[in-house]
Amino acid sequence: MIIKSNQMMKKIIFVMTILSAFIMTGQEITGQWNGIIKVPGSQLRVVFNITKSEKGYSSTMDSPDQGVKGIPFTKSSFENSILKLEIPSALIVYEGKLDGDNNLVGEFTQRGQVFPLNLSRTEVEKKDIVRPQEPQKPYPYYSEEVTFENKTDKNVLAGTLTLPKKQGNFPAVILITGSGPENRDEELFGHKPFLVLADYLTKKGIAVLRFDDRGVAKSTGDFKTATTMDFSRDVQAGIDFLKTRKEINKTKIGLIGHSEGGVIAPIVAGNSKDVGFIVLLAGTGIRGDKLMLLQKEKIERQMGVLENEIQKGQVIFKGVYDIILASTANDDNLKMKINSYFKSQFGNKMSEQQISGLTTQITNPWMFYFLKFDPASALEKVKCPVLAINGDKDLQVPANVNLEAIKKALVQGGNKKTTTKVLPNLNHLFQECKTGLPTEYEIIEQTFSPVALEEISSWILKQVK
Repeated sequence: MIIKSNQMMKKIIFVMTILSAFIMTGQEITGQWNGIIKVPGSQLRVVFNITKSEKGYSSTMDSPDQGVKGIPFTKSSFENSILKLEIPSALIVYEGKLDGDNNLVGEFTQRGQVFPLNLSRTEVEKKDIVRPQEPQKPYPYYSEEVTFENKTDKNVLAGTLTLPKKQGNFPAVILITGSGPENRDEELFGHKPFLVLADYLTKKGIAVLRFDDRGVAKSTGDFKTATTMDFSRDVQAGIDFLKTRKEINKTKIGLIGHSEGGVIAPIVAGNSKDVGFIVLLAGTGIRGDKLMLLQKEKIERQMGVLENEIQKGQVIFKGVYDIILASTANDDNLKMKINSYFKSQFGNKMSEQQISGLTTQITNPWMFYFLKFDPASALEKVKCPVLAINGDKDLQVPANVNLEAIKKALVQGGNKKTTTKVLPNLNHLFQECKTGLPTEYEIIEQTFSPVALEEISSWILKQVK
C-alpha cells in the first residue's frame, strides 16, 4: 500500500507564520531564500525572508502559490553552517546546510515524511511535470459525471463513468483506490493512474466507474473515521448503482483494487453474488501488522539503512503492533499504553509532541483495523475468477510473499479460477523503475506500465466473453 502515507503531507501545513532566531558564526544568512517543495501531485514555491534585529534573527515564510505570506517555526538554530527550524507541535523540521553564500541544501520533514527542499537567493520557477500517458480531451468514448449513495452510511460518492459508446450494453469494472484519501484518479505524485487505466480499458470496450473516496473532493462522508470495511460498503454502493444503468451488463461487473483496494475487492466479492471477477493490483495477502513490518524493512534496506538499525526498528514496531493485536478496543487506555511504550523505547530521542503524534497515527481507526485484519479471511470466501499481479520491485507490498498468501487463501476456499503473476521491473504503482523506492514515483514520467495495462485488459476480456 502506498505510504501516504496515508499518511500524505497536506498543503495546509504551509499556512503558518514563522518566527525564528538565528545564531550566526561568520556566514551571512539574512535575506530572501527561495525553493520548491514537491508534495504529492503538486509543487509549492516557498520563500523564507530572514532579517536581523537587536534580539537576533527572525524570519517569515511565504507560500506564493497559496497566496499566503508571513508566519512560524518555533525553534531555530544556525550553527556550523547548519540551519535548523522546527515546529514541534506539527512534527515539522527544516534542516539545511549553507553551501557558499547563495544556496541552502536541505530537507523538509513532517511526521516522518521527508521532502527535499533546497533554497537559493534567486527566484525559482516550477518545472512542468511530464506525464505522456495522461489522456487529453476530447476522449474517443462517452464520459459522464455521476453520484451514488451508500445508504447504510448515508454518504454520497461522486465519480466518473466512462462507456465505450453512449448507447450499448457493456461489461464494467469499478476501480478501488489504495490507502489514504484519494480522488477518483488515484492522483498522487503528479500521476493519475486510475485515469490512465480507465482510459485504456474503456477503449478496449469495458465500462469503468471510478469515484472519489468518501470525504475527498466531491464525495461526502468522513474519511478520518473510516476503516477498510467502511470503504467496502462504498464499493458495494457502486455495484448497486451500475445495476441501475441500462448500458451495463449486470452479469459482467468486476472490481479492480490497487493496494488497499486489493484488500477491499475480496471483501466485497465474498459477500456479493453480483461480482463476476476481481483484479488485485499489488493487493495484500498477509495480515496488516506483518505487511507494515515487511514494508518498513524492505524500504529501509533499499535506502541503505544500517542492518542493526533496521532490526532495532523491527523490534520496536513489532512491540507496538503486538499491543494493538492484543487490544479489543481502540480507546484512551490503549492510547496511554502505546504512548508509554514509545516513551520507553525512544526516551529523549523524541519529544513529547513527536511521541504523541506517533501515537495518534498508529491508533487512528483505519490503522487499528488494518493492522488486525487478515486478508485470508476475505479471500477464502471469493468464488469468482481472480487475477492478482505485482511488480517484482514493489517494496510496499512485496510480490512473492503476498501473491503466495493470496493464492493459498483462495485455494483453501476452493477457488480454482486464480491467476497470479509477478511482472518484472515494476514498482508499487506499476511503473517501470530502477529501485522501487517511493522517492522514484514522482520523477518517473511513466504512470502505468503498458505491459501491466495489457495484462489486465486481456484477462478481463477473457472473463466477459
